[in-house]
Amino acid sequence: MKAKLKNLVEKYPILKIFGSRYVLIFIAFTVWMLFFDTYSFLEHQTINRELNELEENKRFYQEEIKRDQSRIKVLQDDDFVEKYAREKYYMKKDSEDIYIIEYEGDTIDSSF
Repeated sequence: MKAKLKNLVEKYPILKIFGSRYVLIFIAFTVWMLFFDTYSFLEHQTINRELNELEENKRFYQEEIKRDQSRIKVLQDDDFVEKYAREKYYMKKDSEDIYIIEYEGDTIDSSF
């Protein structure tokens, strides 16, 4: 058996390095840290992926907040509120009559 090991070491000198206990301990430590530890590399990758998703959600909601704030500013204008109520909810003054004419293929714009 030892003769076979010597033949392998002679044939492949790189195997001599793996015979050292320090190298074996380093390899075991590296494998442990990459796969089995609580703070392993794989766990860090999962956490980084979740963090990226949360940052994307944060950007999306910040844009929605800005859009809503601009809508609030627009809705504080009395003339626009009256126009919006007339177009969207078909409201009218007491002295007015409203006639709604719809054509095929028309769509109602729900944005401001």
